[in-house]
Amino acid sequence: MADETNKRALPATSWAVLGLLSFGEELSGYDLKKWSDRSLRFFYWSPSFSQIYSELKRLEKAGYASSRMVSQDTGTRDKRVYRITDEGMTAVREWAREAPVDPPVLKHGPMLRLWLGHLLDPEQMRAVLGRHQEFAEKMRRRAMADAEGAKEESAWAYPMLTLKWAERYYASERDLAAAMLDDIDASAAGRDGHEPRDRRP
Repeated sequence: MADETNKRALPATSWAVLGLLSFGEELSGYDLKKWSDRSLRFFYWSPSFSQIYSELKRLEKAGYASSRMVSQDTGTRDKRVYRITDEGMTAVREWAREAPVDPPVLKHGPMLRLWLGHLLDPEQMRAVLGRHQEFAEKMRRRAMADAEGAKEESAWAYPMLTLKWAERYYASERDLAAAMLDDIDASAAGRDGHEPRDRRP
């Protein structure tokens, strides 16, 4: 049996992958990546395929997951699927209930560029914020669509709430970018002695 200290020292990504398995389905690495892209990426991050497989090996070694090979009907090669063990379910339940919750750490690329705005041309800065507006709206629409899809699965009631949160979060990011564009115009107008442009639709 794996060392107990090593089990408790699992990184957050391990717990996230184990959490995906905690919904009770037998999943392949591809399935886990797909599920991650439809939920985790909106509020945490979506690990790469290599990270998922690395974490699955770690979870198997800890006794938290088991795997088996299954044949494919299409004639393609067999695939390995993973299932959470009873010990894994106990561990992830304990982690979710008792482990300290880390505060969110914001790494905001567009704001880093705005912070360095004195090194950019004004139109470059506007372009950065404009692209961020488009990205935020794209993510908002995707979160809304995925939340609609999650309604069909009763087990996904709480993941659906995180998707609704993501929809609101990205809407606020989109609106904040618009506000920052207004602030840039107001700042430029103040320096030039002109009235700021009205950016309202």
